[in-house]
Amino acid sequence: MKNLIGIDNEKALVLNSRLNELLADYQLFYQNLRGLHWNIKGREFFELHVKFEEYYDDAVLKVDEIAERILTLEGEPLHTFTDYLKISEIIEEKGISNGIEGVNIIIKNFSILISKEREILSLAAKADDEGTVSLMSDYISETEKTLWMLNSYIK
Repeated sequence: MKNLIGIDNEKALVLNSRLNELLADYQLFYQNLRGLHWNIKGREFFELHVKFEEYYDDAVLKVDEIAERILTLEGEPLHTFTDYLKISEIIEEKGISNGIEGVNIIIKNFSILISKEREILSLAAKADDEGTVSLMSDYISETEKTLWMLNSYIK
């Protein structure tokens, strides 16, 4: 049996589960970025304050895209922090004001996200779900470049 967009229902269920995990991770990532943006201090303040805002603006767009993809696959996106905290691999960060420590947290969080995006990409390809493949492919390319840049910043 297939859903409205022609994806096998069983495969769509698996994809929706993984996409909800990614959604939860992006929500925690977004909140971590907000905290880093608000609390950063020191010599890197001006550059990192702006960069962290750029990252959280992007993360909030991805949250919406992921939720809409889940809906397109006829699933229900999680929408409470209670649910997010149960399944997110990204953990809450609190009280971070050191710029390099903040960048290292972002690198760690992006590494978690890209790993999940690759897993979803593979599952979507097997399900013949080009929409999810395309979304994850775009995210992966962007995250790879961002990770390279962040790694270069801390060296």
